[in-house]
Amino acid sequence: MKVIHNIKPIYNENSKILILGSMPSVKSREEKFYYAHKTNKFWKIINILFNVNLNTVEEKMKFLIENNIAIWDTIKSCEIEGSKDSTIKNIKVNNIQKITKNSNIKHIFCIGNTSYNVFVKNIKTSIPITKLPSTSSANAKYKIDDLVKKFKLIKEILEK
Repeated sequence: MKVIHNIKPIYNENSKILILGSMPSVKSREEKFYYAHKTNKFWKIINILFNVNLNTVEEKMKFLIENNIAIWDTIKSCEIEGSKDSTIKNIKVNNIQKITKNSNIKHIFCIGNTSYNVFVKNIKTSIPITKLPSTSSANAKYKIDDLVKKFKLIKEILEK
């Protein structure tokens, strides 16, 4: 099924890091917000890492902007079955430079192999990039504590 990305990027001119997923899940596309599926661990990781309790979309958006974190996805459109990155084909890439040229991005984090592979294959930048594990429940290899340890680099870069 052909899917077009329907969630606006979250960033402003002060954003220091950019977190990129691949393509929003079915639930995220329905909710029109990032990592909306209740089993996705992204917001749990952020809550633990920053010692916050973000529940609503408004709280999450405010937190991201106040903490200089930008969020978007590498893929603008593709064919995908449900939410399975493994089925993605016929990719069109988002214009990531839209964010990097209009902000203060110092580091880019790609969540999951698909996001990272699409980025390095299609987007040229001198900004450092780090691949982080997928936060999807389909990635059972990593428990929440393991993911928090991996994502700690985000906080460390923001504190520089």
